[in-house]
Amino acid sequence: MSKPKAKAAQTHQTGIYKSDSVRDVAESLGIANLSETVASSLASDVEYRIHQVIEEASRSMRHARRTTITTSDIDQALRVLNIEPLYGHNPHNPPVFRRALPFPNVANVGPVYFVEDEEIDFDRVLREEKITLPKGVSWTAHWLAVEGVQPLIPENPPAIPKDVDQEITKSPPQANGVFPLTPPSESRSTVKKQQQQQQQLVKQVLSRELQLYYTRLTASLLPPTADSTKRTAALASLRNDAGLQALLPYLIRWVGEGVVTALKEGAETEADGRSLEVLLDVVSAILENNTLFIEPYLHQLLPAILSTLLHSTLPPSHATHLRTSAAQTLSRLLTQHSTTYPSLSPRIMKTLLVALISADKSKGTREGAIRGLVGIGKEAVRKGLVEGGGVRVVGSECTPEETGPLVDSVMTALHVLHPASDMPESLDATNDTDTVTMGQLQDILGSFFAEKLYGDKGWALGILGSIKQQN
Repeated sequence: MSKPKAKAAQTHQTGIYKSDSVRDVAESLGIANLSETVASSLASDVEYRIHQVIEEASRSMRHARRTTITTSDIDQALRVLNIEPLYGHNPHNPPVFRRALPFPNVANVGPVYFVEDEEIDFDRVLREEKITLPKGVSWTAHWLAVEGVQPLIPENPPAIPKDVDQEITKSPPQANGVFPLTPPSESRSTVKKQQQQQQQLVKQVLSRELQLYYTRLTASLLPPTADSTKRTAALASLRNDAGLQALLPYLIRWVGEGVVTALKEGAETEADGRSLEVLLDVVSAILENNTLFIEPYLHQLLPAILSTLLHSTLPPSHATHLRTSAAQTLSRLLTQHSTTYPSLSPRIMKTLLVALISADKSKGTREGAIRGLVGIGKEAVRKGLVEGGGVRVVGSECTPEETGPLVDSVMTALHVLHPASDMPESLDATNDTDTVTMGQLQDILGSFFAEKLYGDKGWALGILGSIKQQN
């Protein structure tokens, strides 16, 4: 029977990570007298963890089709192993390690690596030109225009030079009554150059794209054709598109010239009526576009609207629709801008009242004035038709049993003062109370329109009540 072999003595084999490193870390943490067995076990475990991290980093490197492990690969490996990554290392600028020279005094020390620091030559740095850091990005606000006038501040472009030489225009005559001689040719050439510069600046206000847009827009709107597809698309573009502010003065001028041309020719043909309808639709689309700042151009829009509203002769088939559309456009304009310009509504109301009660005005003009007052509101109807006497003026010019757009416009205005009854009850001439009511209606509205209210007692009392309540 063979004798059992004696067990070999256990020897602690160390790998790359030495147990002395573990013992140094333990002493830095206040743990002294760490046994060799524990230090060797911890060193083996640390080496295993290092191999694990390097294996995961190598996998990331191979997926990235690289041959060098970077710090980003190490960070990715630590995240895969659910370990907090190391911060402060840039993979785009990896550190360069240098191997230190061997130490002759200590032979047992292995190779030592260190990160080489960049050497800076102070003489070269002092001789180089100092580069000033640029100012950081910041934002500030300034006024591009105030009430349509561009303020002269450094942020805005310079103003366009005037085309008239101020010195020439302000030169006084001589003492003997003889005017000064014609300025030399240099001054005239200077003025000509200034005019050319101004023309070039005006041409450069609109970009090539906006000029093309303006050309195609106006061609799609006028002259009106049976195909309304392009016209509908053009009006939709005016209502919704942004970036048309630079084109606004040209569009308003085009509308004004179109209205003047149509009304100057008499505006009695169907083509003129359709043209005026399209131009009013353009004005309405401009007002509906919330991205446009039209307050500086209100004085150019109002003549086109009021001219269509108060013109005496419009195409018969389009007259009522044109005046109604103009009144609605005027109402929208006042709703949007009457708070900014409180005197706008009274001025327009005064213009409409003059057109309503003047003796030499036609029925078409009076109809337009009444529809304009209806568009402004109930207070304008009360002041224009009742207090201003407009309803009595219109009634005095109407023949008995007359009907037409003028009479319909007055009845519409009376509906604004008070709506008609759903179940009308006529006034009784034999009743004393109804007789008094009939007399009040004749005093306020005149006999022509008072008789039209006799068939609705509730409507008549409502109109009288609204008038007395305002007074």
